[in-house]
Amino acid sequence: MSDDDGLEVAPEPDAATESTATIEASASVGPTGDPDAPVFRVMNVESVLFDLSDPSPMIHMVEAEVPFRYLPIPIALAEAQALHNALLGVEGRRPTTHELLSAMLARLNCDVIAVRIVRYEGGVFYAELDVMSPRGRETFDARPSDAIIVATRQRVAAPVLCAEAVFAEFFD
Repeated sequence: MSDDDGLEVAPEPDAATESTATIEASASVGPTGDPDAPVFRVMNVESVLFDLSDPSPMIHMVEAEVPFRYLPIPIALAEAQALHNALLGVEGRRPTTHELLSAMLARLNCDVIAVRIVRYEGGVFYAELDVMSPRGRETFDARPSDAIIVATRQRVAAPVLCAEAVFAEFFD
C-alpha cells in the first residue's frame, strides 16, 4: 500500500489478529523471551468464601483470559477475613499485620509489582511477592494468602499471576 506521496506504507494491523498473535506468543514464550522461562497467567481474585462443608475458607480466582480456568486456594480463617476486608477496602481500628506491612511499604517508597503463584506441591501452593524499592527489585517467598492480601492493600492493587505449571500440576 502507498500513501499520497508514493511511499510504501505498512498496512494497519488487524486488532483481532494482533490480539490472537499476542495470546499465542505469550502462551509459548516466558516473560523474558526465553522459551524455557515460566509462563504466568493473570488471575482475578473473585472472592473469598467459607463453605461450611469445607474445612477452610477458599480464595476463588479465575484466569483473566481464555480459557478462564478457576483456581481455589485454601486459606486460614484469619487470612480470609483480612482478604475480605482488603477487597472491600475496609481498615480496622488498629492496623492488622497486612495493613501494617502495606503502610510500611508505602512509607518506604516500595511498590508491590506482582504476586506470583510459582508452584503447587503436595496440596500446597507456593508464592512470591515481587517488590520494587528505591534500592532495587526484591522477591520474597510468601504464602499466597499473605501476598494476595498485601497486593490488594496497595494504592494500586498489584496483579496476581499464576505459573502455567501450577495449572498443570493442580488439574493433573
